[in-house]
Amino acid sequence: MTTKDPRAGGPRRLLFGTDGIRGVANRGAMTADTAMALGRALTHLLHEDRKLSRKPKVVIGKDTRLSGDMLLTAVAAGVMSQGGDAWLADTLPTPGLANLASSTRADAGIVISASHNPFEDNGLKIFDGQGWKLPDETEARLERLMADRDALDAARPQAESVGRAFPVRDAVGRYVVSLKSAFPKGLTLEGMTIALDCANGAAYQSAPAVFEELGAHVHLIGVSPDGSNINRGLGALHPEICAAEVLKTGADLGVALDGDADRSIFIDSSGQVVDGDQIMFLCAAHMKHKGELKHDAVCATVMSNMALETALAREGIRLYRSQVGDRYVAECLRREDLNFGGEKSGHLIFVDHATTGDGTLAALQTLAVMQESGLPLKELAARVVPLPQILINVRVARPAEVEGNPEVARMLEDCRSRLAGRGRVILRPSGTEPVVRVMMEGEDLAEVTALAQECAELVERVMERGGEGK
Repeated sequence: MTTKDPRAGGPRRLLFGTDGIRGVANRGAMTADTAMALGRALTHLLHEDRKLSRKPKVVIGKDTRLSGDMLLTAVAAGVMSQGGDAWLADTLPTPGLANLASSTRADAGIVISASHNPFEDNGLKIFDGQGWKLPDETEARLERLMADRDALDAARPQAESVGRAFPVRDAVGRYVVSLKSAFPKGLTLEGMTIALDCANGAAYQSAPAVFEELGAHVHLIGVSPDGSNINRGLGALHPEICAAEVLKTGADLGVALDGDADRSIFIDSSGQVVDGDQIMFLCAAHMKHKGELKHDAVCATVMSNMALETALAREGIRLYRSQVGDRYVAECLRREDLNFGGEKSGHLIFVDHATTGDGTLAALQTLAVMQESGLPLKELAARVVPLPQILINVRVARPAEVEGNPEVARMLEDCRSRLAGRGRVILRPSGTEPVVRVMMEGEDLAEVTALAQECAELVERVMERGGEGK
């Protein structure tokens, strides 16, 4: 079942992409000036919308990138200069910051991270006071206000109305306690061996603590960040490193996190990477069996494999689909009153415990399924056999322009006709990189490979001509 595209006909945004503002640190839009402007605009909107009788409270955290200090300081200065109090959490995973925004009763939260991108990049992600990512309409308002310096200057506070900065004490410890409380009472990880790759990212402290305190024997990778080695040859983008550690140590499970730990890739005991759709299925089916899956439905994105939909249907579970991006999954979950969903890429949202994708939480829930079923991950995952799916990233200068090109539209229609009833075709501009993603899925690997390549070549050719024919 496909739900309405949340962005269809929505407000145009230039700074904000699929997951906040992102780019090369200290260049273009990703500068201290932008960070300060965001802090000012967000605080101004909080004053305007909430009519607070006190100073707005904004919690701010970051991952391990070198540029994080610069941007965190700038965001905090923007918040304070507009009359808000900045609560500084320092290094914390994205889901940890979302949790902190809610648990400390803040008015908003900002995390400084570019997720899985290389260390040269950075980003700004915003959460409301309940820990949810902001809708497009609010991001568009922020963007307009960031460009309207006169409006911000006119509301600039003075004297005792200027904000202050406060440290958030033991933010990591609070997050660890929250994660452990999400693991079913009565279960333990004693006797289990886990290979854990933290990608030298934001979870290098919290994730090891969670698994070790629950009793697991943990083999650690990527827990020595130096400011420039986040995601470098490790983590969710390179699961083969964790897979090798699983085989070397005889681990029951491998968990590879990305830089801000909002998603995870899993490796079974034989060293095989387990598809994100397979993890989504086994968690959903287990929740339904326990009577914990609201409305017997989940939400995935348009990129999830048809095999997931088929397997869920066998279990009596309905599938909603959203646009790509874990915040669009979250919007679908809230709109349909569901408590579980996620992305094929490993962002899984367990609404009973979190408001955004959380790689460590997803690992705990997967481990709980393994413990309660008594089955290894390999056997659990085998219940979903993905159809062949080919994804080609075509690097172009202006990805958004591909959507209105008539030549590309004709090609897509032709591909859909050829795959009618046997597969799917997805073409979309990335919200985080200068690429167009071409995805073909179907029963015949050779057929979908040829179609994907044909479509990708057309996209590259058309975009090189500067969108000719539009």
